[in-house]
Amino acid sequence: MSTTTPVINLDLVLDRNTAKDVLRAVLHSVLFHRLFGIVKPKTFEVLDVTMPAVDDRETEMLVDQKVDAFWKAIEGGVSKRGSIDVTFSEKRAKKSWFLVGEEEVPWEQWVINAEIRQPTTDRERQKFNADLAATLTKGLRTMLTHTSSETGRAAVPLITVAQGISPFPYKITVKVNGMEVP
Repeated sequence: MSTTTPVINLDLVLDRNTAKDVLRAVLHSVLFHRLFGIVKPKTFEVLDVTMPAVDDRETEMLVDQKVDAFWKAIEGGVSKRGSIDVTFSEKRAKKSWFLVGEEEVPWEQWVINAEIRQPTTDRERQKFNADLAATLTKGLRTMLTHTSSETGRAAVPLITVAQGISPFPYKITVKVNGMEVP
């Protein structure tokens, strides 16, 4: 396994009408490609792009909670930019002089950078939606390419526990203006 944590960036320019749907679809797609437990698949249709998703109540609630937190922070703040980070970790034994326990060590991070813009005319909206659909398709290609590449496969630690939807802990973090949003 590599000693550096791979970071995969996905850059999105969103509008108010589709922002939540796009963010949900992208988060679900990342999780679909990186959860190694028993995953029941489903799909999202966003701007005529079919994206894979995880059909799991807890996962859906977590994704919805983080997308809503991102949206509230963007709506309530001055900045119309932020990120949603998905960090996958493994539990390793932590040994020190007096303590024995576990620590979570990241093995991969996905950073979804999002900026909200609003097209003003119908022509701008059509171009905006076409560009966003192309960006989503490119993002899916990035996910597939990375997860099936030698680097993407080498980043995944050995799976020693096969229970639940993911054998590894993962965390979704929302940041706006460089500060973490609860």
